[in-house]
Amino acid sequence: MTDPNTPTTPAADVLAALLDDLRAESAALDALVAGLDPAGWARPTPAEGWTIAHQIAHLAWTDDWTALAARDADGFAATLDERFGTLPAAGVDPVDEGAASGAAAAPADLLARWRAGREEVSAALAATPAGTRLPWFGPPMKPASMATARLMETWAHGQDVADALGAAREPTARLRHIAHLGLRTLGFAFTLHGLPAPESPVRLELTAPDGGLWTFGPDGATDRVTGPALDFCLLVTQRRHRDDLALTATGPTATAWLPIAQVFAGAPGKGRTPSRAD
Repeated sequence: MTDPNTPTTPAADVLAALLDDLRAESAALDALVAGLDPAGWARPTPAEGWTIAHQIAHLAWTDDWTALAARDADGFAATLDERFGTLPAAGVDPVDEGAASGAAAAPADLLARWRAGREEVSAALAATPAGTRLPWFGPPMKPASMATARLMETWAHGQDVADALGAAREPTARLRHIAHLGLRTLGFAFTLHGLPAPESPVRLELTAPDGGLWTFGPDGATDRVTGPALDFCLLVTQRRHRDDLALTATGPTATAWLPIAQVFAGAPGKGRTPSRAD
């Protein structure tokens, strides 16, 4: 597999590798939900107010927007303004609204929509020139970044589905994309909390699922985060509380970052409550 974090890798190969991994991550989640009966789709997940159907509907909703951004940037901007321009003032969260409307569909229809939408995303991103900046709800993103974001969301919402079903997922090398994105969004997490972006770099030294070592950030950085890659990904996607993870922070920037780490766009999330007893 091409390593998309290698600077010398051609952009087309980076995107192709990311899309392959996105398809694989989607297929893994598909395998969890495809055989569910209606009661299974209605099972609550750790995300407050969201069932398994809400989780898949959210992914399908976001895929629709991603494909539109890649195919028609002007149409994305116009549709965004038309649908959501006044929603914050009305007290409506477009993400929750999108999930709720999709979750109301019959499970077979929802599953078919998600499958078709994610294939459209892969085709649309593959056809987009590497340097193109695609519009989004936050800052514009290049196709590779958009693919990484879709993989991260698929994995994170897949974790909610797995938790709801009591299913154990084997961590894979695809976590490397999420870990890399986690470090790239360090400054974003501080800004979300009204804090200045730190000037000191942070280095990640994470144990990969195969027992190897993944490193990100400058080797000479005095601020470091060490521990399992799975735990780091669970942290930055806010699927586990900091206290439930085997991560070690060294240095003031790393120490301040871990409690507020957030890889996804939007307002600071509530995170999860700790499960460990004191």
